[in-house]
Amino acid sequence: MKFLKFVLDYDSESNAEVWRSHADEPLTTFLASQFSLDNELQAYVLALTMSLDQNVVTRDGLAVINRHLTSMGVFGPGFAAVYPKWGGLSEVAQVACRAGAVGGGIYILGTGIEKVVDQAEVDEPVEVVLSSGTTVKTTWLVLGTEDQPEAGAEQISRLVAVVTSPLASLFEVSVEAAPAPAVAVIAYPPGSVITKDGIASEQPVYVYAHSSDTGECPIGQSVLYFTTRTCPLAKALLEAALESLLTALESPQCLYQLYYQQSHGSTSIQSKGTLVHLPAPSLNLAFDDSTLESIHEAWKMVMDGKREDIDEEYMVFADREGEILAIKSKARVCTTHFISIPSDAA
Repeated sequence: MKFLKFVLDYDSESNAEVWRSHADEPLTTFLASQFSLDNELQAYVLALTMSLDQNVVTRDGLAVINRHLTSMGVFGPGFAAVYPKWGGLSEVAQVACRAGAVGGGIYILGTGIEKVVDQAEVDEPVEVVLSSGTTVKTTWLVLGTEDQPEAGAEQISRLVAVVTSPLASLFEVSVEAAPAPAVAVIAYPPGSVITKDGIASEQPVYVYAHSSDTGECPIGQSVLYFTTRTCPLAKALLEAALESLLTALESPQCLYQLYYQQSHGSTSIQSKGTLVHLPAPSLNLAFDDSTLESIHEAWKMVMDGKREDIDEEYMVFADREGEILAIKSKARVCTTHFISIPSDAA
């Protein structure tokens, strides 16, 4: 309780004096020295940071936990976050597509890029051959990063599972007048997941449990999204975490499993002439604002960002009558619980 009161007002002058000298130390060291929290209590606190490697420093950890706690109730009674569907950023991309359409963008559905012809001169149009066989020319071409990641690039491992249970115990209303949560976040601290060969996890495992209220599965089923840092045993550890969770939740049947790895290489925009490559999305479990910053930077490149007033035009569109249009998006709000599984629960 003492730490919770502290972190809610951590940036005040009196509290800042307590942590600033420890700003770059591991958060666990700060929790032990200043609040005498044991390893189990530290695991609960670290779970709130959503850190995949548990190496979060005090400065960053306090900021993340403060943001989570002070966001409680912002979106409605009883919850502090909005979660996108399908375990990724597809809905964020959908909002961007709507904005692009309002701004005059044209979409060619079901069509990809087969080939990009090298420019003979920097100021020449870029020639693009589409998968339909059509060739188009453009002044600017902005692409995502689809190349193979460089050696040593950060990687995470993911497991998606569809199960035959509503997992009702995870989605109970915990605050009066709050809607039923549609998402639960479950955290397995290091050492709490054991493979069939008896090897314990060295990194945390996080699970997003989505109910049928998200629209991702039929009524009576749930979707589980597991994430951990990639290691030689990542797949076995995620499967062990799935088995452990299902055993604790009345052993529902698993209908479908998908395992894959996600990489993150360059963190900055790469450009050559009028050809621009955006960096891969951050691997952070919480949305990283840097994703939007790189898009804004690319937009300024295309729109002649040397103008001082260029930012005033970003995401603002004029309709045919010359009036300003505001971008509005319907978002399905998914409420959430946060659950941390202690180390000795495996």
